[in-house]
Amino acid sequence: TESITLFIMKKLLLVLALALFSFTSNAQFSVGASVGLPTGDVSNFSDFALSADIAYMMPTDNDVSFGFASGYLSYFVDNSDNASFLPLAGAFRFLASDKFSLGADFGYAVGLNEGNDGGLYYRPMVGYSVGENTTINLYYSGISNDGENATNIGLGVMFGI
Repeated sequence: TESITLFIMKKLLLVLALALFSFTSNAQFSVGASVGLPTGDVSNFSDFALSADIAYMMPTDNDVSFGFASGYLSYFVDNSDNASFLPLAGAFRFLASDKFSLGADFGYAVGLNEGNDGGLYYRPMVGYSVGENTTINLYYSGISNDGENATNIGLGVMFGI
């Protein structure tokens, strides 16, 4: 019975691996960068924010994609260490037309420097396709923890690879 169980488990793993491969074969990685203007609490000590972004999106049959987003976000602070974060988020995109998309990332941003606890991460966005694999995004990004907010309005570009 142990060999039958092992045989069944191997077949099940093979079927799951094939299903996962077929499900993600249309998935797309994208990388990008953006610049933002701090708003709210963080605007008292930061003049701008920069981020490097990466996303892994899996399309569905109806103009919807979902996946994962991450990157590196830093608020530049005068005469002090920058406030830096590692966002880890689920991502959602809806292709509203051939050129425009709507989307959002939602998750947690890990604080990367001392005294930075991170917090709830959210990033709604509007995208405009300027090429087959290039999108310009206008977004509002926020990290919230115990009533303190690090937010910015930004503009970025993503390249599909």
